[in-house]
Amino acid sequence: MPAIVDKPSVTKVCVDDFALRKRFSYGTVMVGLESHRIIDLIPSRETTDVANWLATFPNIQVISRGGAATYSSAATGSHPEAIQVSDRFHLIKGLSEAISKYIIREFPARIEIPLTEEVSEERRTLYNTANRPLRIRFAHQKKECGLTVSDIALLMHSCPTTVRKYLVIPEDKIPENRAISRERQHQLAVQQKQCEVAEARKLTEAGYPIEQIATMMHHTRKTIQNYLNPGYSVTNGHYNRRIPGKLAPYEKEVIELRGQGLPYPKIHNILCGKGYTGSVASLRMFLQKERTRAQEQEEQSKPQSEFIQRKSLCQPIYKKLEDVATITSDQYEQALEKYPLLSQLYTLAKEFHTVMFSQKPAKLDLWIKSAPKYDIPELQSFMEGIHCFNSPPKRPNHQLCWWNGKAPLGQNLCVSA
Repeated sequence: MPAIVDKPSVTKVCVDDFALRKRFSYGTVMVGLESHRIIDLIPSRETTDVANWLATFPNIQVISRGGAATYSSAATGSHPEAIQVSDRFHLIKGLSEAISKYIIREFPARIEIPLTEEVSEERRTLYNTANRPLRIRFAHQKKECGLTVSDIALLMHSCPTTVRKYLVIPEDKIPENRAISRERQHQLAVQQKQCEVAEARKLTEAGYPIEQIATMMHHTRKTIQNYLNPGYSVTNGHYNRRIPGKLAPYEKEVIELRGQGLPYPKIHNILCGKGYTGSVASLRMFLQKERTRAQEQEEQSKPQSEFIQRKSLCQPIYKKLEDVATITSDQYEQALEKYPLLSQLYTLAKEFHTVMFSQKPAKLDLWIKSAPKYDIPELQSFMEGIHCFNSPPKRPNHQLCWWNGKAPLGQNLCVSA
């Protein structure tokens, strides 16, 4: 049996909506500001339905509500003499949404900032789009860890569409790494050389002289001295060095002709008329290496940077920085340094939050008067809403004030200001 509500005894209430089926149907709940308990609810939030429902409570004196026009009209129509209180939760939410809308409108989905930590060689390999099998496996691993498509795309410096294509590839269909034979041989030689260098240095630390180390490792004294040099590089200086060949006199012309859209056989015919004796395959190989070299130079020349998500800049408005999992403190500082206005908006939001929980109306009046005027339409709209709500000549029963009680049912319902 449902509890019988003594409607004439209800005088101070909070009304707010709740979802029956999110984005499709909603209801309205009434909570007692003094009892902090649900009094009644209806399966609608239409103005007429809410007004008729409120009218069945004849002695309501205070109605705490959000800024929706539905509840404003319903409260005014059913109880024109009642004081309408703008509650704390909806005020803080309104300011947070205003700043978030500005960030979403003004900033791209991925925001580039200076690099906050050194990128490992493994990560650089991952960023290379030529390493498709590695990127596909990385996307699958992160998906299993619970990351969203957008989060994975951010880590891979890719777009969400590409990540979605990677994720629909079954595990048994992921292609194998197809490194060319020359590249595999180079990587193996580098690994072997690293092991030799490490062994030579370990023997030196153990007290063995250079001559004995050279004998033990079957190398010359000069080689061991090179291994012990702190600045020694295991990469062969001749690796990937371009050797002039038959195509050398025509390289610039090949790039220009290919840039005009000419096919390789036609370029080959043009060059043969000028004395070139090589094959069409040599043209293709040359341009492939040229593209790879250009990409490597571009990566080395551009300043090191990283990306953060736009939503990561929205969350610090209403969360503590340590509670935002998608941005570090260093990234946060870099974003503020690049966009100083964000720092001012964060400060504005935090001051408003402090004022709302201070239970001192004078501080709210001071914040409203001293809040700087930004040329941001969303923020100006929020400030106009506060001034309009708290304008006694126009709305004598609408107030921004504090209720001397604890928040009923937490912050998911009305938190009276």
